[in-house]
Amino acid sequence: MAVETISNQNEATKKLGELIKDIQIAMLTTVEDDGTLRSRPMGTQKTEFDGMLWFFTKEHSPKVEEIQHDRNVNLSYADPKHNTYVSVSGRAEVVTDPEKMKELWNPILKAWFPKGLEDPELSLLRVQVEQAEYWDSADSKVVQIAGFVKAVVTGQPAKGGENKKLEL
Repeated sequence: MAVETISNQNEATKKLGELIKDIQIAMLTTVEDDGTLRSRPMGTQKTEFDGMLWFFTKEHSPKVEEIQHDRNVNLSYADPKHNTYVSVSGRAEVVTDPEKMKELWNPILKAWFPKGLEDPELSLLRVQVEQAEYWDSADSKVVQIAGFVKAVVTGQPAKGGENKKLEL
């Protein structure tokens, strides 16, 4: 069965923004020089989603080196409590704009960047989202389990909620 795709850019952008707005941590996957995939948790900066995702990082870090080699990245968001899972594909780049850093800065970030905005290594990763796919189920765990049991008994595939691709 084919997955439905939302190709209207405004609709897709709005839907993706709604899906990830309350999920603070994403797993960022980059590609090492030898083709190995490498993932690490990153805090998504809270801003109105417009097709760009923002993350603070150190300008000279392994992830930045990997992005300079291959700008293609994946971000995975998971909210098991609400049965929402999102995979985002895009192209990343390093941004060293002091005004943008000031706009996105949150004092909690001092835990990772003790020198704050004065840190000469402080930079941003900007990810231009190109595509995403999500799985979202508003059903409670009891309803989901009942659906799985029904699927096993009837031999019909379980209905796991909504699954769509988004083209940004």
